[in-house]
Amino acid sequence: MDTLQSLIDRSLVYQMTNEEKLNELLDAGSLSFYIGFDATANSLHLGHLVPLMIASHLQKAGHKPHILIGGATALIGDPSGRSTERTLETRDTINNWADSLKSQMNRFLDFSSSTDNGAVLLNNADWLNKLNYISFLREVGRHFSVNRMLTAESVKQRLETGLSFLEFNYMLLQSYDFLHLFKEHNCTLQVGGADQWGNIVAGIDLIRRKESSETYGFTCPLVTTSTGEKMSKSQPGGAVWLDPALTSPYQYYQFWINVDDRDATYFMKLYTFLSINEIAEYEKLEGADIRKTKEKLAFEATAIAHGRKEAEKAQSAAKSLFTGTGTQQDVPSTSIPLANLDEGLSAIDLFTQTGLCSSRGDARRLGKQGGLYIQGERVSVPEENITETLIKDNSLLLRAGKKRYHRVNFV
Repeated sequence: MDTLQSLIDRSLVYQMTNEEKLNELLDAGSLSFYIGFDATANSLHLGHLVPLMIASHLQKAGHKPHILIGGATALIGDPSGRSTERTLETRDTINNWADSLKSQMNRFLDFSSSTDNGAVLLNNADWLNKLNYISFLREVGRHFSVNRMLTAESVKQRLETGLSFLEFNYMLLQSYDFLHLFKEHNCTLQVGGADQWGNIVAGIDLIRRKESSETYGFTCPLVTTSTGEKMSKSQPGGAVWLDPALTSPYQYYQFWINVDDRDATYFMKLYTFLSINEIAEYEKLEGADIRKTKEKLAFEATAIAHGRKEAEKAQSAAKSLFTGTGTQQDVPSTSIPLANLDEGLSAIDLFTQTGLCSSRGDARRLGKQGGLYIQGERVSVPEENITETLIKDNSLLLRAGKKRYHRVNFV
């Protein structure tokens, strides 16, 4: 089984060290590897998906994942890919975020202890918080050349805008993580985003110097859409989260079904477990048939993140809105007392209360542009109160723009 080539075929590999040896090790048997995620929010988001998918592919190939939550490194802040320093959060906040991330990993990885390659979840706060600073400088810091650190892209990009000494330490701490995991868990491979290349190579060098052993690393691409937008937390229109309380399964499904036609099969390779041969069949579709590709992408991606049942409900809701089939029961909804109509309830009120518009001003602007709809009819005067005659089956279907729907249930 050519594990590395299968990842390359799916566009999941950007850079690697010692390709020939790494390829040999991945095909020889079980290898322990690690991927780190700093606790910078209470949920994983779109930018975390590619590393998670790689971890899952490697585990399916028989390798053992070590998922490292950066409870300690999040206190420092990774300068990679950022133009400004991160806001420093409290230890309690970061600990709570770290706990939240754990539950979201289960859809992607098998953490069962009954298998030899069951995933292991770790938090680097367990060892980094215990470090003695002077000892750390003597044992680790002396192996790092400042001149070499200054050549790392993550550092070079920040020198123009300013890089604090706090952030400058990040490379040393991530390198120490690799050393610790190598010694304690026999991890010989680190995987990370393309912006982590300098940190990964620094960790490999530290292990070589301290342990006289060879370790390996590869990075995955920082994914951009065909229009040049970065697939990250800073998505146009708002972040796409893996926590269903922040981005519902329906909204998650809608994100994928609304991607640019040019990105559909590329994203299939990255974000689903469909075989390359099956994806090749979808690549043959043209014109209106590309909709089938996007429906398949949306269903498979949602099933991975939220389960097949939620994917089926999201698919049914989407069909009810766009094709007239399926059921609207699973469209995102809000319940409002019917008595509120007597007190006066305008379209602006509804669109802001349901979150379709971020503010009353946003609702007014969208209304002037002709982008507000109730029960399929354009709202011409959004300030006017809603009348009971519009309500059908105790509900109203709202639409903002072309594709964002919400159902209001009156109780």
